[in-house]
Amino acid sequence: MSERPSQAPTSSGGPSRVARRRATAQQRSLGAAQAASDRGQALQSNPYKTKRGWARIQQAAINSLCGLRMAWRTESAFRQEVVLAAVLLPMAMWLGRTWTERAVLGGGVLLVLIVELLNTAIEYTVDRVSLERNELSKTAKDLGSAAVLFTLLLCTLLWAAVLLPRWV
Repeated sequence: MSERPSQAPTSSGGPSRVARRRATAQQRSLGAAQAASDRGQALQSNPYKTKRGWARIQQAAINSLCGLRMAWRTESAFRQEVVLAAVLLPMAMWLGRTWTERAVLGGGVLLVLIVELLNTAIEYTVDRVSLERNELSKTAKDLGSAAVLFTLLLCTLLWAAVLLPRWV
């Protein structure tokens, strides 16, 4: 019986390329299983994940309010967008002729606030890791800012799509 050439040992006497690939794939699958097991243990032993039921919901609401308060205090862009939302949300209810139009107009405004909060979270996380200038940190912050910009453009396009046909 002869071995297939792809599985034959290399000239140095080590395993063939195919054998190395198989071994690497097995190690990866074992590593993934171990990592999943470790994550499960980490979640179970996390001291911050002890609340269940209504207590967990109450704590989540408190954490959310703390986040909103911190964004209001520290982010001028968020404050500007909240003031804009305070004007645009009632206008969306008044100008929208159907519930769908109202949902589209209001949803676009709320989406701007949501993406701004996520951008703020990215900025805080990057700053938490390091305050020194780094190209990857700059890129992460720039991408978050670009997401806010595109959301603002989307909101503008939604309002234009709903309202312009009435006057054109």
